[in-house]
Amino acid sequence: MQTSRLSQKGQITLPRKIREMIGVKAGDFIVYEPGEEQVTLRHIEPFDAAFHAALSSTVDEWSTEEDEKAFRNL
Repeated sequence: MQTSRLSQKGQITLPRKIREMIGVKAGDFIVYEPGEEQVTLRHIEPFDAAFHAALSSTVDEWSTEEDEKAFRNL
């Protein structure tokens, strides 16, 4: 088990071994998947289709038929 200390700004440093395990480097994107008593970190590409599909079910502000028609060809 490895630990990190939370900074005053709410930041942590991922230990090198963990960065290597999940294949991340400076500038990469990390998604946080909260559970009941833990958070899972996962490396994502700038556009991760599965993540966006899961997220889209929680966003309904542009889900009218008019919106679908307006954005269909983008």
